[in-house]
Amino acid sequence: MSGTDRSRPDAAAGEDGSLVVVLVEPQLPENIGMVARAMLNCGLDRLRLVRPRETWPNDKAVAAASGADRVLDKARLYPSTAAAVTDLHFVCATTARPRYMTKQVLTPRSAASEMRARAAAGQSVGVVFGREASGLDNDDIALAQAIVTVPLNPGFSSLNLGMAVLLLGYEWFTSSAAVAPTELMMPEETRPATQAELHGFYEHIEGELDQCGFLRNIAKRPSMVRNLRNLFGRASLTQQEVRTLRGIVTCLVEARHAKR
Repeated sequence: MSGTDRSRPDAAAGEDGSLVVVLVEPQLPENIGMVARAMLNCGLDRLRLVRPRETWPNDKAVAAASGADRVLDKARLYPSTAAAVTDLHFVCATTARPRYMTKQVLTPRSAASEMRARAAAGQSVGVVFGREASGLDNDDIALAQAIVTVPLNPGFSSLNLGMAVLLLGYEWFTSSAAVAPTELMMPEETRPATQAELHGFYEHIEGELDQCGFLRNIAKRPSMVRNLRNLFGRASLTQQEVRTLRGIVTCLVEARHAKR
């Protein structure tokens, strides 16, 4: 279905383009191109790629984008999912499978509403999509504050990458007039913590838990770490709260060493 009108305003040139789309290890460049097309349909142009399987830039992606070259030209490469979301305040991870994690589960519509409200409050938001064959792994999911699942036929709910991005993008695009800016009750001297600040805290506390033996069970360590990250991720911590938690960890460690 065609419908490009160069004479009309481009929504991606305004605030609608503030949503970040992250593709983790996309396998086919054609799929990346179709994602770019879906994004520009919905006024989005901030695409991040985590370790694409084939070389980048790629002519096959350009052909599949059907004119959405600007999205591909602006696409940025990252070595890991954590690196791709490090500057974001709120991250949604897409999955069709139960992950047995304690996380908020959103539909595309409720996710768009939540992200719109946060974006209006000055937060950076993004959605992470997984590999075509296997989706996101649990460590990727653990980096997100919420899960997005599309309510489809339970007997057949398979979506290709471009379709999934289009669904989320459409809900984001059509929510622009429905969501009024919200005001966060937050002291002026702080702000929502970025993923980089949260990741620094995670590494800090996990390192100390390794030292004291709490994470000594090698087999259970990955799931214990994910549970800890999910716990703190749900708290929507501020920059100041992260500093306070790191100070608490440091104080407890110093007190333990002083008693020896």
